[in-house]
Amino acid sequence: MPHNRLPLTSRPLDLIYFLFFLIHIPVTLLVDIQALYPPQYVPEQLKSLTNWYLQWSADPVIAGAFDLNGPPALWVWFKSFLILEAIFQLPVFLVGIRALWKDSRTTYPLLLIYSASSATTTIACITTILRTPISATPVPATLLTPFSDLPKSALGQTALTITPEQRTILLASYVPFLLVPLLMCVDMAVRVAGLVAAGLRAQGRKTLKFE
Repeated sequence: MPHNRLPLTSRPLDLIYFLFFLIHIPVTLLVDIQALYPPQYVPEQLKSLTNWYLQWSADPVIAGAFDLNGPPALWVWFKSFLILEAIFQLPVFLVGIRALWKDSRTTYPLLLIYSASSATTTIACITTILRTPISATPVPATLLTPFSDLPKSALGQTALTITPEQRTILLASYVPFLLVPLLMCVDMAVRVAGLVAAGLRAQGRKTLKFE
């Protein structure tokens, strides 16, 4: 049954999701999946942005994606998350922005699937940050060297550490990307359940009418 479209400002949760998707698109394209691009095609300005971010935050998972935090095999799980983000989550951002603007209910199941997937992958990243060793001083920029370029004598000392301040920065960066999908997951589950219940009630009325 068609319904009257409410303005986005009259739907506070949808407005949060709308802004979340808008913010997430540049984060995904410029930072998250940069490790998947062929290096020769990445602009130097974009590389400089990532280098600055890593020296500022010592983000262990992003460093792992660029082979800057131990053997690359240790970070296959995160690179698989980046592929998922590129081929599934990024298109969902675009579809979701349009659907939320139009107040479309047909994308509720898709947003439910996305939010469950996103929350799951973000939990793994936050857990990794919480398990990263703490040090009193920031990691020197000279240690941010590709694993393949390190001398054999240094291969056992490539794991990054973070300071307490960097851990706080990282958690402040990652936790919102967990909380919003968790909220969306619960919200969309309730909405989908409501639509299913309404459909079953309508089906029951039609059945009674024809009996």
